[in-house]
Amino acid sequence: MKHILSIETILYVEDQKTSTDFYRKILRKDPDLNVPGMSEFKLSDNFKLGLMPNNGIAKILKEKTPHPNKGNGIPRCELYLYVENLLFEFENAVNSGAKLISKIEDRNWGDKVCYFSDPDGHIIAFAERLNE
Repeated sequence: MKHILSIETILYVEDQKTSTDFYRKILRKDPDLNVPGMSEFKLSDNFKLGLMPNNGIAKILKEKTPHPNKGNGIPRCELYLYVENLLFEFENAVNSGAKLISKIEDRNWGDKVCYFSDPDGHIIAFAERLNE
């Protein structure tokens, strides 16, 4: 798909500051953009993670979809991150206040993975390939 130049996934969040502070700790980096209504973390050359307040996106969506506040605490997406040191990321997530969902385990799809949730219930997985 050469016509897609980069990717940004935007998570709808209840409180932008709380979520930005959480992801600052989890990702161990400051946001590349942090203005009222949007925080962005550049995670690779072609991928950004955005955080947008529920009420901000609701203004765009109007009443054509349910208000994002109705999904608070419900896992609505998974951020699956391949990392260099899984144990380090696991410990960092625990120390950053992420809610542990599943400890580090070998999975039948060929990855060793642990799962957490963020303050809004979105799932964050840290993974390493088993056979690399």
